[in-house]
This record gives sequence, structure tokens and C-alpha cells, in this order.
Amino acid sequence: MSYGEPSALSEDWWQLIVHAVSEGKRLGVNIGFFNSPGWSQSGGPWVKSTESMRYLVSSETKFEGGRRIIQQLQKPKDIFQDVKVLAYPAPENDELTIASLKPKITSFPDLGNDNLLADGDTGTICLFTRAGNSKEIIIDFETTHPFTARTIILYPSVIPFAADVELLIKETGNFRSVKKFRFDRGNRALNVGPMPSGPVSVSLPEVTSVNFRVILNNFNLSNFLSTRDNIPANAGLAEITLSALPMIENYIEKQLGKMCQTPFPMWDHYLWEPQHESGTESMKIDPEKVLDISDRLSGNILTWDVPPGKWNIMRIGAVPTGTMNAAAAPHAMGREVDKMNRDHLSAHFNTYVGELLKRIPSEDRTALKRIVLDSYEQGSQNWTDGMIEGFQKRFGYDPVPWLTVLSGRIVASADQSDRFLWDLRRYVADRIAYDYVGGFRNLCQEQGLRIWLENYGHWGFPSEFLMYGGQSHDIAGEFWNEGDLGNIECRAASSAAHIYGKRSVSAESYTSAGRHYQRYPAMLKKRGDWSYTEGINQVILHLYIHQPYEDKNPGINAWFGTEFNRKNTWFEQSKHWIDYQRRCMFMLRRGLPVNDVCYFIGEDVPKMTGARIPELPEGYSFDYINAEVIINRLSVKNGKLLLPDGMSYEMMVLPPLDNMRPELLKKIKELVMQGAAVFGPPPKTSPSLQNYPYADEEVKTMASELWGNTDYGGKKKGKSLKGNIFNGIDIQSALNELEVLPDVSFSGSVPVLWIHRRLDDTEIYFLTNQSDSMIDFNATFRVTGRKPELWDATSGAIRDLPAFTTNKKTTTVPLKLDPYESAFIVFRKKGDSVSDRLETNFPEPRLVAEINTPWEVSFEKANRGLEQPVKMNSSEDWSQNTDQRIKYYSGTGVYRNSFWIEKTEPGENIFINLGQVGVMAEVKINGQKAGGVWTPPWNVDITNYVGEGENQVEISVVNNWINRLIGDSRLPEKERKTWINVNEIRPDDPLQASGLLGEVTVTRVRY
Repeated sequence: MSYGEPSALSEDWWQLIVHAVSEGKRLGVNIGFFNSPGWSQSGGPWVKSTESMRYLVSSETKFEGGRRIIQQLQKPKDIFQDVKVLAYPAPENDELTIASLKPKITSFPDLGNDNLLADGDTGTICLFTRAGNSKEIIIDFETTHPFTARTIILYPSVIPFAADVELLIKETGNFRSVKKFRFDRGNRALNVGPMPSGPVSVSLPEVTSVNFRVILNNFNLSNFLSTRDNIPANAGLAEITLSALPMIENYIEKQLGKMCQTPFPMWDHYLWEPQHESGTESMKIDPEKVLDISDRLSGNILTWDVPPGKWNIMRIGAVPTGTMNAAAAPHAMGREVDKMNRDHLSAHFNTYVGELLKRIPSEDRTALKRIVLDSYEQGSQNWTDGMIEGFQKRFGYDPVPWLTVLSGRIVASADQSDRFLWDLRRYVADRIAYDYVGGFRNLCQEQGLRIWLENYGHWGFPSEFLMYGGQSHDIAGEFWNEGDLGNIECRAASSAAHIYGKRSVSAESYTSAGRHYQRYPAMLKKRGDWSYTEGINQVILHLYIHQPYEDKNPGINAWFGTEFNRKNTWFEQSKHWIDYQRRCMFMLRRGLPVNDVCYFIGEDVPKMTGARIPELPEGYSFDYINAEVIINRLSVKNGKLLLPDGMSYEMMVLPPLDNMRPELLKKIKELVMQGAAVFGPPPKTSPSLQNYPYADEEVKTMASELWGNTDYGGKKKGKSLKGNIFNGIDIQSALNELEVLPDVSFSGSVPVLWIHRRLDDTEIYFLTNQSDSMIDFNATFRVTGRKPELWDATSGAIRDLPAFTTNKKTTTVPLKLDPYESAFIVFRKKGDSVSDRLETNFPEPRLVAEINTPWEVSFEKANRGLEQPVKMNSSEDWSQNTDQRIKYYSGTGVYRNSFWIEKTEPGENIFINLGQVGVMAEVKINGQKAGGVWTPPWNVDITNYVGEGENQVEISVVNNWINRLIGDSRLPEKERKTWINVNEIRPDDPLQASGLLGEVTVTRVRY
């Protein structure tokens, strides 16, 4: 599809944006503006390479000492900013690899060019073409003399793939396994890291042999970049290096060169097992012997008097990561701005957002409320201007000698090298939160604007989701109508909002892919209600596309998103669904959430979700919490963990980690001494190189004071501890010790999700049936002294629930929920006695009338409908009709009939029940609008519109566009009346059930 006019960033384009803001002011519509072209992330053609996201690369040169050198040093990349030139004594075995021994290589099946795997040249590729359909490839290396290996490194080719790898050595005639690991370079996109083809390094226990075997199996190609079936034949490697030098395992990942390659980085994705120490001190870089010789470099020429011995010289510099803002018109794309530098961010802001602001006088900007930062999808960076000074100020030590670890070599020890890399990742995460999000916040505040932020990222999120969200004005999650996207994002958003004192929690809602014009509100309700139980209380519909063509229907669509726009068939009737969401949002913003537990997410980063280990028992809810909030915002009152905004928790749960920085542990100790309850294992060390090794001693001392013997199981409460430390018992036992009952419990196993909020003395519970069956159950709430009410967000009705029982701590209420139905159970009225009368919360309705005579049904002629009304029964599915004009009809069909009521009685509610509808309907009784239905139980309260005697009923049923699109796909193009720009509709696609699909009855009920 060609790009439309006016062209993005042109003068006409800017004038249209200004007009939109002006119209917003006139109509009372608030406007949000993305911070750059495209939704992800922050960039454009105005961003210079020196202002862009950057990462460190290096070139290496080796010299014999004892002489002066005047030598040109290679630049690793054409666009390159020098950071440091470092020299250090070459470690022992620095260049000793199996390739230097010229091994005999044999492969099964015969790859033909397997000699390229150990030729010492990563520019040559061994393709696995001759492997054919083999499910396993075996590669043997044989040397003439024993070789000691401490590291294996696999250098990928240009072809993305993943495989299981096993290294074996031969001893006494037999092969034994040494190491198994996963080689994964299945996603080469830059937004999962600036080193898409970085090597995979794995540390080995020191092994010596003349026979080494590498086995590759369980292949798969990238799901995102390739659809080739014959996987081994389409894969290949540049080099398999067995090195005598001990090196850092996963050093590419640990320096943020390669991030999680899927949209779902779990809580432990950036955690690695401690690396064993191998080799001698002479095989490692001594940080005290690393020399900064940057001042000896002039241009590309190094002049230096080299001390005696063998020396390695690293020319280290920053280069752009290469990521660009997307999805945008090509001429509006450019480098992503540095996320760790407020000056560069300000330049980006002023060039794009500022361009809009300068065109609109401040008094005319009243509709412009927010600047949008969507989900982060632009990968990592590990460098910015002034980082050496900033890092040293933050961690108290000079990072320069440790930059040599970025080559994969061990500096001082594997443990200390990993600690430096931990500090590097932590520094990047913090700066992105404070300088990118916090910087945007400040820039917006200066202009009277707020930022709206999705506090997570797919494809390489480099920060910590809670801190990242905490710096924003407004926080949002995201959920897709189908699939798993949203399963961690919504709780990420609500937790950040709760712990940082933000009342509104938005979600990019009902995002989807494909299935054009097949979705409708009843289909969306289950996932929407689920999101409310995750803490979402502000729906942002995804998506509404402006429709420029009046003569084309349904018009412009996208490959993603539900079609919430004026040309959708059910757009007008969607008001009833919108009203449902409005009522839910109103209720879910009252007061504060009630969550019993806060799960500490740990201090390691990047982090997009937390661990729930152990999982909470049913009936309790939680938030995630981070170190920043624990240290700066958490206190204790009456044994509860308390935040300044009123949120409180009964207990904090620590993740299954054995490290923690001393400043955090000190605060946790203070909280326990003041009466808090903490569940989890004691830390043993600090993860950081800061104040090493003394920080480890601090951690051990404080952990001993809190937990005592590390083998201790159960509860500890000493003289100095008002609170409790729980370890070695299950979490339910800990909650029982604290006398914390379940907030909600249900009789039997029912598919009900819930969330609880408290407003002063009013308890508000939202319950949702997540199944397609009606359920009866008893719900027990941790409430006493108040009577339950049912607040129905679908209709807006409020009524008492007279049947309930109470005890000293709980109230039990019999409930019934129709398929996918939800309800608010509200406790606000005082009272806890059971009525003497025999009452039920859901009295059986009594039949008033069955409308079983044929209906007169009219269709819209403009949508290929019939010119004259037809007679139909209420259960006739349009898509099964033999008349093609009805079978493939999309639009509104109006049903007309009548029914008789003998007598109405005061205090009764009269309902019309439509049975089932495809997909939505509005009801008129005696010419008056009575309401609409879009979800089970498919009934409308018509009490105020009926009278005794005959009553006229008119039901306007609307279906989806999909049936007409399928019908038109069967016609020659010239005869089609529908048009969409993303069209994957096929003639044999299944039609969607449409019209009235069940018997229509009228009933009465007395509540």
C-alpha cells in the first residue's frame, strides 16, 4: 500500500496535527501524542549518531614489549567514538585454542567443509547443507597432543538458528559428557541487542584430551525470521573454538549485547549460575596492571613505549546500536535516541514534540494532555556520554580496568568479573529509568503535559519494570484478546502504580492479530474482565483507525487490533459495552487495592516480571515490589508494611536468591525490627563489586542476625525483632501464623477470578466467571458487620443480596454467575444478621410470555439486504439461510413482533430474554429504547416500558462484517461492495452465526 498524503513531518501534516488538537479543545476530547514517529520508541532522522543509543566495541592489537611503537590502531566500526585505549599484560594461554593445534575434524553426516570450523577465521562459514534431514550433527576434533580446554565458544553464521549442544571428551576409549547447553541465535533483530551474531561462550570444567566431540541436535530456526523446514541443512557455524583460556560464560549476554529473543523474558532470564573458577591467576587480567594509554593515541596512531613482556591493547569505543524508531514512514525514521542522557533526550523532544508545541499557543493546548511512550521494543545499550564518571560516583570504584571484561576475558576472578557486569547492567537499568522516563517526565511537566508509559518491553527491555514505571506520570499495561501477551504486562503495570502511589492503571486493551472483523464485545469480555483482576482500571481501546474513504466499507484496517471505528457494523451499539467498562472503571478506581503480600523482585536486571516462588495460595492477592520502594517508601505500622499512599501488606516474600546488597538488607532488617513479616531465604553475598569484599561480610552479619543459622526452618522472633522471619515452612503456614485469612474463598472449584478494593469502610469485590457455563457457588469474604449488595456493571442495577451468613471474621454469600458474567459485590451497609424470611439472592424468574410467532425482519438494502421484510423464527441463523442475501448479510436486521402481559405488579422486574444473539442487539418496547444486550445472560429490564395488554417489541440485531466480506470474496472484484486494505478473507472461511439465535421470552422476578 502506498503512503498517503500529506507526507509525515511535512507542513501540511503538522497543520493537521494542530487542527486535531484544536478540535479536541472544541469537542472536549483529550489528545495524546506519541513522542516520535511510530509507536516504538523515541527517535527520528534528527538524532545524530553521537546522540543515539550506543554500545561498546573494541579492536585488539598484540605487541612484544621493551620498545617504542608507532602503530595504527584499527577502528572496529566506521562510526566510532573513542572511549579508552587500554593495555594489559597478555594472559597465559591467551591465544591457545584447539585451532592452533590444527586438529583433524570429522563430521557425521559428512558436512564437506567441516575444516572451516577450526580454521581460526570467523569470516569463513561451515554450512550444514549436506546434513539434509538429519536430526543430529556430530563433529569430532582430534589432536596429536593432549589439549586442555577451559572454554568452548560457538561463533554463529548469518543464518539464525538454535540447537542443543553437548561437549564430550574421550577417556580410556569412551566418550563422556562434559557440558550441555543451548546455543540460541535464533533472532538476529537489532531490537534484541546490538550484537545479533555475538558468540556463545560457555565455561568448562578443566578437561584434557586428544579427542573432543560436539553434538548438535534439537534444531529450530527462528519463529520470527524464517519458515524454512529443513532446519539442519539451512544452518551453519563460523567457528567452534575450544580455548585453553578461562573466559566469562555468556559474556555477550551479560554485557547486554544479546537480550531475550522472545517477547516473554521471565523473572530469571538474566540470572546465571555462578561460574566456577578455573585456570591460574596468570590466565586472568589483573585490574591493577591495566594501563590507560588513551592519551598516547592521536587520530588512529598510537605512540607508546611498551614495557617488557607481551601486551594486549584494546581500542574501546562506542558505536550506534542501529535501532530505529518504528513503525513509521521511511523518511520519518532515524536512530533511536540515547536512553541514558537527558541532554540528548531534550534535543529529541524539542525537535519533535517541541515542533508541535511551538505551533500551538499555550492557551490553545488545553486538549493536549499526554505524550505517549509505548512498550519498549528497541533493545539495549551499555554506554553513554560521561558514563565513567557516573558509574564511579554510583558504585565507588573506577570501571575503566574492568572494561577489558567485555572481551570475554576474566578480570581478577570470574566472580569479580560477573559482579562488575552486574553493576553495569544495574547502572544501565537505573539510568534508563531515571534519565529516559524521568527525563521525559520533567520535559513534559515543563509544558503542562503528562507522560503515559507502558512500563515493560518486548524484544530486549533493558531496565527494571517497576522503577521504569515509577518515574512516569501514568502507567499502562497491555493485553491481547487471544494468546499470552498481557499475562505479565498488566500485573507489571498495576504493581508499579500501586507501589509508587498512582491511582490509574491503564492497559492497551484487546490488541489482536488477524481475524479481521470477526471480534465483538462478547468475545472480548473474558479477557477484559481478566485484566481488571490484574489491577487494570483504565481501558485504552486498541485500535481506532480514522476512515478517510466514505465510499469504501469497512475501510482501512490493520494486521493488528480490533476494529473500534465508526465503520464497524456494531460501532453504534457498542455504547452498551462501553458503558459496562465505564462502570467497571469507576468502581475499580474507588479507594485502594487490598493485596496481602508483596513479592520482592530481586535486584538483578534487566527485569520485566517478578518471581512468585512460592505461589500464593488461592484467596490472596499480591503486588510486586522493588528495592527502591523498600528502601525509600516502605515503613511499618501495626505489623503491616505500609506505603505513604495508604497501600499496605501483611508480608513480604523474598525471591529464591542468595544475594542482596547490604543497603537493602539493612532496610529489611529495620522493617522486621519494627514488626514486619518477611518470608524467604537469607542472602549470603552481595551481587555487586561495590565495596567488595567487605559488602559480603556486611550481608553475612545482618543475615545471621535476622535468620540465625541458615539451616533454620520455621519462624524466628527474637528479643530485638518485633516482626517475623519465615523460612523453611510453606507460605500458607506463614499466613496462618500471622492470622491472615483468605480474602476470598469459593465453594468447590469454580473458574472465578477476583480483585478487592477498599474505600474507607466500604469493601468492593469484583468477581468474573471465566467460563462458558453458568455457575452456582458460595463466596466467603473477609468482611464482617456489613451487608452484601450486587452491583451489575452490565445494566447499572444495584440490589441487595438478602441471603448471607456471617461469623466473627467472614461473610458467606450464595452467588450465581452466567457464562462470562461478572459482578461487583459491595459491602457498605451495616448489618450482619440473617433474615428470618426464607430468601434467595437469585429468585427463579416466572414466565410471562413466549414470543413464538414468526418475526418480521427487515434488512438494510444498502448492505445487499432484501428490499422487503421477511418472516423468520427467532432461532434462525442468518448464516444458514438459503437466500444468499441473508446468508452473507452484514449489518443490522430489525425484528418486530408483539407479546401480551395480563397484569403487572408493583415491586416486580420484567425482563425480555433474547436467548442468544449474534452478535449484539438493542431493544425497543412500545417505541421506546429499553436497552441493549451484548453478553450473556442476553436480557433487558423492560419494567418501565411495558403495560398490561399487548406490547410491541422491536429488536435491532447487528452482526459482524465478516460474513459480507466472505460473500464478496466469492464474487468477481468488480461486483464486490466491500473493501479492506489488509484482506486475508477467503471464500471458504467459516461464516459467523448471526441474528437472534434462541427463543425469546418475557419473564418477571421479584428481588
